[in-house]
Amino acid sequence: MPDAELTIRLQPRAKRNAILEERDGVLRVSVAAAPVDGLANVALCKLLAKRAGIARGRVSVVRGERSREKVVRFAELSSDELRSALGLGPAPRAEG
Repeated sequence: MPDAELTIRLQPRAKRNAILEERDGVLRVSVAAAPVDGLANVALCKLLAKRAGIARGRVSVVRGERSREKVVRFAELSSDELRSALGLGPAPRAEG
C-alpha cells in the first residue's frame, strides 16, 4: 500500500492544537508549540497521528521541516483512508 501525503500550512505558537481547514489542497493546522528545535513539527505529527488513529511513528515531515509549508507522510495509509480518518472530504481534483 502506498503511503499518503498531505500538504500542511502550519501555524506555530497558536492558542491550541487544531486542524483548522483545508483550502486549495493545503490543510491548515495550528499547534501551541514554538518552532524551536523541531518542537512544532513533533506537535504536528502527534496531533495528526492521534486524529488519524495511528501510531505516532507512522507520521513524519518529509519536506519543509524549517518552513510553514510542509509535506507530511502517513506510512501504510491510503489517501482515502487518511482523509476519512481526519474528517476531510474527498481529495480535491485537479481542474483542467
